[in-house]
This record gives sequence, C-alpha cells and structure tokens, in this order.
Amino acid sequence: MTNSSRPRRPDVTTVEIIGGPEALTVGLSDYDARWPEIYRRHRRRILDALAGADVDVEHIGSTAVPGLAAKPIVDVVVAVPDITAEEDYLDGLLAAGYELRVREPGHRLVRTPARDVHVHVYERGDAAVHEYLLLRDHLRTHADDRALYESVKRDLIGRRWNDMNDYADAKSEVILAIKARARAARP
Repeated sequence: MTNSSRPRRPDVTTVEIIGGPEALTVGLSDYDARWPEIYRRHRRRILDALAGADVDVEHIGSTAVPGLAAKPIVDVVVAVPDITAEEDYLDGLLAAGYELRVREPGHRLVRTPARDVHVHVYERGDAAVHEYLLLRDHLRTHADDRALYESVKRDLIGRRWNDMNDYADAKSEVILAIKARARAARP
C-alpha cells in the first residue's frame, strides 16, 4: 500500500495515551489453550483490514508462550513498511473495530473495545519487534526462565498498580536478564 516514491514524514515526537493512565484491573490467569486461536482470529482480522498491505503479524507476549501464566490480554505485533504512513494501516485497523490507545514515536497501539487484544504496530526492522520475538522464543524453549518470569509476574500482580504501564516497567529487570541469556544461548 505504501507508495515508495512518497517522501517519508517525520514521526510523532510525543507520547499520546488516549484516555490517560488506566489502573491494572486484571490478574494473572493460568495458560489458556484458547489464546493461540484468539490470536489466529485477530491475525486474520488484521490481514483482512490491511488487505494488500505488506505487513508481518506475530503473536507476542506471555499469551504466546504455552504453559506461562498471563494477563488474559492477547498481544499481537504488526510490522508495517512506514510507521509514519498511518493512512496505510491505522484507518483499516480502526475500521475493523480496534480503538487507538497509544501514539508515540515508532509505535502505535490499538486494542479491542473489550481490551482483551492489544495490537502493537511498529515499522519493519524496528528493534522492538526483534526483542519481542527473542523473549517469546526463548521462553517457549527454556522452562527455567519461563518459571522465573512467571514467579516475578505473580509477585508483582499482587501489588496495586495505578497504571498498567507501571506494572510492565516493574518487570523490566527480569526481562532484560532473560533476553541476555537468550542472546548468549544463540549459536
């Protein structure tokens, strides 16, 4: 969909969170074998909404790791050719029923009205996409790190969080350590 002759626009320079901070109101659920099917349904919905667009779609986050407890929110990452060309992807996602939640440099987040599916949009080649897949793939194959990550999540979820982003930030230290082991384990 993107016209390669079109000059690239500057990306947004601020973080816009539509609706403001939201308290974390969901707890952890044991792994649910329905999560991959929910992902597949939304993958199809996204591809239909972006018909003809050159995008990559992947299931990320804890719901993408069999056996891992997770907040019951399925995370999807979509890589697009040009994050600044919102008309190539955002209009279609909004028309498909997703709602814009975050617009920030290099990243857009849309989600279902029920808030049970989050779709993260990045530009193809963005390091964040690689990092999501690195963590997902490592946790799928390393039970010790999967158990460690779940233990940290269970500890943190028991606390009060005025903003879901604060909960996510609190997991950063263990995520960085697991990703370091994932990189070291690569051939």
